Amino acid sequence: MLRIIIGESDRHKRMHLYEWIVIRARECGIAGATVLKGMMGYGASSRMKITSILRLSEDLPVIIELVDTRRMLEEFIEVIDPIITDGLITFEKMNIRIYRAGRKR
Repeated sequence: MLRIIIGESDRHKRMHLYEWIVIRARECGIAGATVLKGMMGYGASSRMKITSILRLSEDLPVIIELVDTRRMLEEFIEVIDPIITDGLITFEKMNIRIYRAGRKR
């Protein structure tokens, strides 16, 4: 699994960066992608990002998880590396038990 953590307000080509990454992943044939929005966090800048009634952050953390073979994910990093200026990218080892689109009975 490839995990990408960026800011919600990050943009590329007039769209949210997380949206652009997922669209590119699909175009590159990556098996699956999920985008998760963080409630609170901080990164290299140590600037706290939080969602609350009193303080509405406009740049909450966004986590994009991509699943495929290591080779496919490494090739995909080459595609997105020039675009991501702030953020974190990690590889996570996972054991996939089931991957299917639907079940016929």
